[in-house]
Amino acid sequence: MQEIGLQLYSVRDAMKQNLPATVEKVAKMGYDAVEFAGFYGYSAKDIKKILDDNGLKVFGTHTGLADLTDDKLEETMDYMREIGNTNITIPGAPIGTKGQQRKTIARINAVQPILEQNGFTLSFHNHSREFQKKLFTPVFYPQLLEQTNVHLEIDTFWAFNAGQNPIDMMEQLTSRIRLIHLKDGFKQKIGKGAEGMSLGQGEAPVREVLKRATELGFLIVVESETQKPDGISEVQRCIDFLKSL
Repeated sequence: MQEIGLQLYSVRDAMKQNLPATVEKVAKMGYDAVEFAGFYGYSAKDIKKILDDNGLKVFGTHTGLADLTDDKLEETMDYMREIGNTNITIPGAPIGTKGQQRKTIARINAVQPILEQNGFTLSFHNHSREFQKKLFTPVFYPQLLEQTNVHLEIDTFWAFNAGQNPIDMMEQLTSRIRLIHLKDGFKQKIGKGAEGMSLGQGEAPVREVLKRATELGFLIVVESETQKPDGISEVQRCIDFLKSL
């Protein structure tokens, strides 16, 4: 089976209680790698030891723009070097107004070349809102594609929820994609929000996404964020589904 990573936001309840034990459980389930969404106060040295002790790779991190400002960038890069990460992904950014969109794009364009000069890849992770038009505010994703060279982490469920075809996106944007989020759920309906599910339990095209992402050579990161009844149970169901294919 293709190497599979886990976005550790999926087990944030357990991570808050005991990060080392949670990472160990994830490794024993059969995940090959992790993508971090915060480090819960642990030093880079400690995180590297936890990864090494469990034979895990680090596929990337979700790192907000607040940690990529001029005064924090060097510290952030040092931390990433220590844990062995080269893929930095912005998990989302302010895009609710035209002004916010301009600032987000400007910051991406300012920081990306610095990161690349230091051996890092910068990506942007989508939710559904980047594809949705609001009154007086343009759709953000086309602007991101046209006005930046940032790489992409396609969250295939949120794209699907927004009416996009994740397979078409992967094929059309192949050169810009580094990672994808493999995720399942049910689309938002009138009067009801989108509902996340463990892999294989929703309506998203999980099997098709996995097959095409594997063919295209992307890093594949599972995310299942609803924690039903807890994160550990949910990501166990996800890896069990993948092993059954």
